[in-house]
Amino acid sequence: MEALCRFLFFFGLVKSLTLVVLGLNVRRQHLLPQAGPAILVANHNSHLDTVVLLSLFPYRLAMKVRPVAAADYFFKNRYLAWFVVNVLRIIPVDRRLRTGAAEMSRGVSAALRAGDIVLVFPEGTRGEPESLSQFRSGISHIAMSNPGAPVIPVFVHGAGKALPRGEAMLVPFFCDVFVGEPLFWCGDKTQFMAALQSRFEALAVEGDFARWK
Repeated sequence: MEALCRFLFFFGLVKSLTLVVLGLNVRRQHLLPQAGPAILVANHNSHLDTVVLLSLFPYRLAMKVRPVAAADYFFKNRYLAWFVVNVLRIIPVDRRLRTGAAEMSRGVSAALRAGDIVLVFPEGTRGEPESLSQFRSGISHIAMSNPGAPVIPVFVHGAGKALPRGEAMLVPFFCDVFVGEPLFWCGDKTQFMAALQSRFEALAVEGDFARWK
C-alpha cells in the first residue's frame, strides 16, 4: 500500500506539478548525489520546496530522500501524519522539546547509515518568499555526527512565489534551482556554518533576480 502511494505521489503529483504547472530550470544538476548517504540542504520558503527537490531525482533515488520535518506541524491529524510518515518518509522532530535537536540528529544518522539522502531546511521554518534567513546550528551537529556524508547546498527560487507561506492557492510560477559544490564537516562549527551560509548567499545572487515585493 505505502509503495503504491509513493509511486502515485511521485508520478501523479511531483512530476506532473513541476513539469506541467511550474516548470524548472536547474543549474548543475550533476552535483546532486547519485546515491546515499548524503545530506541535501535547501532554503525554505514554501511547502512546494520538498516537491521541487524530489522532482530533481529519478524515482529510484527520490524514494531514498528523507525530509526532516516538524512533527508538531505535520502530526496535527492522523491522515496527514500517515501521509508524511509512510509516503514522504519524513524524519520527524518536535520543535517544542529541548531534546528536539538530539532527536533529529539520531534520526538523521540512522537514515544516513541506511544509505538514504537526508533533506534538511536549516532555516528551521518557512521564511518570506525568496529571502534567506539565518541558518540554525542543527545542521552543524548533523554534519559533525556524519563527517563522511557530503553536504550539498541547493537554492530554490520561485517556490515561495508559487505557493507562499499561509496561502492555499497555487500560482503557476517558473522555478529556478541552483546546486552548489558539496561541503564536508571541517571540524569547527563556526567555520562550517559560515561556509554554508556563504555558499547559499552566492547561490542566491547567481540568478540576478529582482527582489520579490
